[in-house]
Amino acid sequence: MSPTDHATPSPPWRLRGSQQPKDITLIAKDEVYRGFFSLKRYQLQHRLFQGGVSRPLMRECLDRGNAVALLLYDPHQDAVVLIEQFRVGALAAAGGAWLIEIIAGVLDEERDCEAVARRESMEEAGCVVGRIAFICDYLVSPGGTSESISLYCGEVDSRQAGGFFGLDAEGEDIHAFVVPFQRAWEWLEAGEINSASPIIALQWLQINRQRLRQLWSA
Repeated sequence: MSPTDHATPSPPWRLRGSQQPKDITLIAKDEVYRGFFSLKRYQLQHRLFQGGVSRPLMRECLDRGNAVALLLYDPHQDAVVLIEQFRVGALAAAGGAWLIEIIAGVLDEERDCEAVARRESMEEAGCVVGRIAFICDYLVSPGGTSESISLYCGEVDSRQAGGFFGLDAEGEDIHAFVVPFQRAWEWLEAGEINSASPIIALQWLQINRQRLRQLWSA
């Protein structure tokens, strides 16, 4: 059979965008741990691509809320403000537990992403944000956590940026610093930046940088 002889897939092959309440049957939901984050255990069945339903499945999901992340960019200096901080999830990482990242914060009860991003920029880097460009919303690791991140790029004046920041009440110890965009890009390509939000944001800026410099330099 040649490739052209294959029939075009039709529903129920593609479930995304056509999901109905009956496509997932929740058998049980239990909170098995609550600390800094919450761990929930689900028993469920779901619709299968070729029809019918799955066997009962057991799945754990880490519930840590949703967050916003912001890449600080100075279009006049063509520089970015990055931060470095300790991350427990990187304890076993080859490069160590201190990661090069971008500004980020949990949304909690406040759902205004831009307001949270502006506040976190002051708390974590001492930067006032001007114009903001939306990049994307993405699921961090949907195989095991419900967390999603709203990602933005924010306009800043980087000439006086840099220093040490963070809230003592939250155990934060943050080093903010300024680098030319090209150097940050070289770090990304060398694998020195290995956290999802800064990778996605810097890749977006690489594509949109010239347009953004023209727009924000006016």
